[in-house]
Amino acid sequence: MSILIRQGTIILPDRQTLLGDVYIQHGKIAAIAPSLNPADLDQPLEIIEAKGLTLLAGVIDPQVHFREPGLEHKEDLRSASHACAKGGVTSFLEMPNTRPLTITQAALDDKLSRAASKCVVNYGFFIGATGEILPDLLTANPTCGIKIFMGSMHGALLVDQEDVLDRIFSQGDRLIAVHAEDQARIAQRRKEFAGSKEPALHSIIQDNQAALNATQLAVKLSKKYQRRLHILHMSTGEEAEFLRQDKPEWVTAEVTPQHLFMNIGAYEKIGSLAQMNPPLRSPRDQEILWQALLDGVIDFIATDHAPHTWAEKGFAASEDQQAPPSEKSSKDTVLLEPANVPSGMPGVETSLPLMLTQAAKGRCSVHQVSQWMSANVAKAYKIANKGEIRIGWDADLVLVDLHNYKPVRNEDLLTKCGWSSFAGWELTGWAVTTIVGGQIAFADGKVNPDVRGQALQFG
Repeated sequence: MSILIRQGTIILPDRQTLLGDVYIQHGKIAAIAPSLNPADLDQPLEIIEAKGLTLLAGVIDPQVHFREPGLEHKEDLRSASHACAKGGVTSFLEMPNTRPLTITQAALDDKLSRAASKCVVNYGFFIGATGEILPDLLTANPTCGIKIFMGSMHGALLVDQEDVLDRIFSQGDRLIAVHAEDQARIAQRRKEFAGSKEPALHSIIQDNQAALNATQLAVKLSKKYQRRLHILHMSTGEEAEFLRQDKPEWVTAEVTPQHLFMNIGAYEKIGSLAQMNPPLRSPRDQEILWQALLDGVIDFIATDHAPHTWAEKGFAASEDQQAPPSEKSSKDTVLLEPANVPSGMPGVETSLPLMLTQAAKGRCSVHQVSQWMSANVAKAYKIANKGEIRIGWDADLVLVDLHNYKPVRNEDLLTKCGWSSFAGWELTGWAVTTIVGGQIAFADGKVNPDVRGQALQFG
């Protein structure tokens, strides 16, 4: 069925805006005009009245952990893709730390098969690097790139020795994305602070210097081999200022909403639900990261969606599991050492409204949000015909309401973990309708479970 979106505010490339219509045919954007006559278009035709709404290119989330296979009690591809559709995310790139690890062509094929049968949005997967450089690292296909955990990891995916990193950077030409933390420094500081159960200690142990050390090493190796490098979830002002001074044209970087909107003060309010890797930083770091994003030093936004259960985060059973920790009684909270609490938080349902709320406040523009969350991601990963609203491009779109605010509520979330670190925050820009490949994946508050996304291809 063809679709006509009528009289929405359309966010076009090059900071252009049009109040008008978009016609979708065979999964593609077939026409963009101030007004289109439905009688002139193919039938049957579904009409979406978009007056008062804003139409953006669908979000491409370039860093998620959807837990399947092996950890489906936290999340799975079906639940996560439903959460994506609700959040206006039409494509995702997923990380290799599942069980088994995504380090072979067979493991990659298994994920692609699972996603084809379950995902209501488009999907792509990283191949993971290990200390033993496996042959599939260079040949596995299709993959968006190689993921290297330089720190905050254990087991086969931890690659923290410079000689091994050097060998990986020296071979092949596919994109390398790094989790940049200095594992040796983290290990040493864990010994120094062993025994404390304060959640905020996580940010002290995995400090700014640990992040800067690893980012500097990754950039050094990238320059040595002219190797395409992407720095995942940049978290510190020091890293941003380093890149401002020394960022080769083939290096990109991303930041998460939580590093922009939360700081170490969040531990007092939500405890271990604020724990992630790399950790939350100071208000000063937040300001520097924001400026780096505005200036183009940081290229785009990713959520690092990484859900864990209430119990894994250290919260005991409660009659009201939907209440944020600040509303729970002290008896519901179980303090654990940060090292014993898994790091990570969900994010695909809240990232777009978080950023659009900042646009509503005047901190950035809606066009910038679309650039950071769609166009720049597609460009960095060479995903053709996605990330912008252009004739002939894929009809991956999201209609949002920028006029009404509503709170983040745990009971409304589709992520399997059932909580958000942003619970209670009043946001605007929530998705009203999400379209994936010309199919309505989310509308009227519900996901259409019959829609299927496609495997992304990377140039």
